[in-house]
Amino acid sequence: MSEKHFDIKEVALKNNCPVCFGKEGLRLTFHQKIIETKFYKSITSEINHELVCEKCQSIIYPIQWTDDIERVIDYQKKAIITKKPSTYFKNLSWILIIINLIIIAVIVLTIFYVKL
Repeated sequence: MSEKHFDIKEVALKNNCPVCFGKEGLRLTFHQKIIETKFYKSITSEINHELVCEKCQSIIYPIQWTDDIERVIDYQKKAIITKKPSTYFKNLSWILIIINLIIIAVIVLTIFYVKL
């Protein structure tokens, strides 16, 4: 099983960086989680975000956020458009499902035929 994240939105913020106090360079990125196995691929509703200052190359954690940064992030959270959570079965899953249905049908028909 592998977990991946894909970017759904990236925004440049005009707020001051709490580390280097630079006015430009803050970048907010939202990620949505994908789970992939041999049998299925699932897009989850889990959304993560990351705030990075490109000027000082540091990750800005929520404990470092100012009130202004927190308001902007809350607004951006409401504005994102995510992919709908869904699950897609891979070919291996469909093959196993069909084989199981055939086995069940053969067993049922055999039992029905034996009773006659």
